[in-house]
Amino acid sequence: MNFDVIVIGGGHAGTEAAAAAARRGAKTALISFDPAKIGAMSCNPAIGGLGKGHLVREIDAFDGLIARATDDAGIHYRMLNRSKGSAVQGPRVQADRRLYAAAIQRMLHAQPSLTIVGGEAASLILNDSTVAGVILADGRSISAPAVVLATGTFLGARMFRGEERLTGGRIGEAAASRLAVQLRDARLPMARLKTGTPPRLDGRTIDWAALPEQHSDDEQWTMSPLSPGRIQPQLFCAITRTTQHTHDIIRASLDRSPLFSGAIDGTGPRYCPSIEDKIHRFGDRDGHQIFLEPEGLDDVAIYPNGISTSLPSDVQAAMIRSIPGLERTKIIVPGYAVEYDYIDPRALAPTLEVRALGGLFCAGQINGTTGYEEAAGQGLVAGINAAAHALQLDPLLLDRSSSYLGVMIDDLVLQGVTEPYRMLTARAEYRLRLRADNAETRLGETAAALGVLGNDRRRHQASRQADLFKIAGRLNQPVSAAELIRNGATEIAGEKRSAAAWLRLPGVTVMHVAPSLLGAFDAALIAEAVEDARYAPYIERQSDEVARLRNNDAVVLPLNLDFATIPGLSSEMVERLSMASPTTLGAAGRIRGITPAALTAILLHAKRRAA
Repeated sequence: MNFDVIVIGGGHAGTEAAAAAARRGAKTALISFDPAKIGAMSCNPAIGGLGKGHLVREIDAFDGLIARATDDAGIHYRMLNRSKGSAVQGPRVQADRRLYAAAIQRMLHAQPSLTIVGGEAASLILNDSTVAGVILADGRSISAPAVVLATGTFLGARMFRGEERLTGGRIGEAAASRLAVQLRDARLPMARLKTGTPPRLDGRTIDWAALPEQHSDDEQWTMSPLSPGRIQPQLFCAITRTTQHTHDIIRASLDRSPLFSGAIDGTGPRYCPSIEDKIHRFGDRDGHQIFLEPEGLDDVAIYPNGISTSLPSDVQAAMIRSIPGLERTKIIVPGYAVEYDYIDPRALAPTLEVRALGGLFCAGQINGTTGYEEAAGQGLVAGINAAAHALQLDPLLLDRSSSYLGVMIDDLVLQGVTEPYRMLTARAEYRLRLRADNAETRLGETAAALGVLGNDRRRHQASRQADLFKIAGRLNQPVSAAELIRNGATEIAGEKRSAAAWLRLPGVTVMHVAPSLLGAFDAALIAEAVEDARYAPYIERQSDEVARLRNNDAVVLPLNLDFATIPGLSSEMVERLSMASPTTLGAAGRIRGITPAALTAILLHAKRRAA
């Protein structure tokens, strides 16, 4: 079998990579252990959140799958940080697991140029330092000039639950062990990371009446503007907390936890630690919040968000019964930890191609990240660039001022990771420009130029751009204070100014400055234009900084630059620069510990080499 692109893994990274490569015109194969489990949500039944929701909207701007699948399966919608500015608000949706996977599979089966192949990818076919395809465990050979590794937590994976040891990346599924050995033999820089999941609870045994409820937002927003709305019934979540008794049970059993016994070497996620790690690190806390999240409309399983654990099953049962509302609750599947291999992402180019193995791209947890959204975003970029490699097209390169996708990839390939990487709004220096509500405006033109948009998306983006232009034109028209007062504004005074300028004053709304817009255009587009107007002075102040960023990124450094030969660089700088292999002066400047003086030395050396 011959293809342009092969994608290994049917999780969030693999599905986005395969769909993106196919949308770009590459004949694509998606290899999965079990095609029936493609699109499975391995851990929490939710998509989005702070920073993560921005990634989902950006993937959707490239016509990705994750946002539309989320809306197909969405059973609980919450806009996080609603009381703060829109730049740091994060859309989050809980999804019915089965409906989500079904939506992903349906979109993949409908995608032209995409073939799903069931089987285990046992090894890569290598010609010297170039990838040429994949050999399956059953002996079949598949050829392609580009391969995307999206192995999730399955690469060399082991599972831990107290004294129990299992091989696999998810309960009931095997690990990608042979592929892990080959990658290590190729001398790629690899190490181990750890993640975990909480026990799944039987919702029929929870005392829901004793717990406060959290309902979906009343506002009818969706993850994707192409979605027809919230098509599934909305379920509520409940909130509870651990108690001192819970903590005592956990502390008494820490010696049976593989996290504390030394059985697990890999580092876990700092921003989503296990409950035993929370109790150990934050011993002064009298309780930790738990969100009880339904896993589906016709599923009794409940996901207790906040108590990921690898404690023994008997300890988990006692722990659960010590929590208010869960005194009689039964565990369906106990929690467990997974330790797996990852490749140091500093071995990757900004296209997510492994520099030492041409044609090999990596996406998702193999790059040291955690989370569905981070994986899907890398899958999108890796798939687009794998197709570009195979078909000799332009690559997708995003910078930090254009997107959270650009922030994430820049962080990974320049800084590497010491723990599973999670997207946060605080990671983006230009987050006032990078709102979740303007992802299509920021990235639509780039996506269209790459040729990854379907007909529906192209029509939608053309229509919204035309409407935004009209809305902006109306907001640029001058309005007097008297007009605002006639439209219901109070305590308003001053000279005539544009409607956009008036919107920067507290309490002033579209109703006061341009009531004709209401009802004439989509409410989401009006809200985006209003936020653009309000943030405009702050964004303008950042423009010089963004210009400097792009100017420095335009200074290309020579390939295989030997940083050890540059006078004035410390040994630590040389080590960090050599590991990251920055391709531009701007990228070199974003590596930790690289001083302005060091950048000057690098620039002068590069100019001498070019002369």
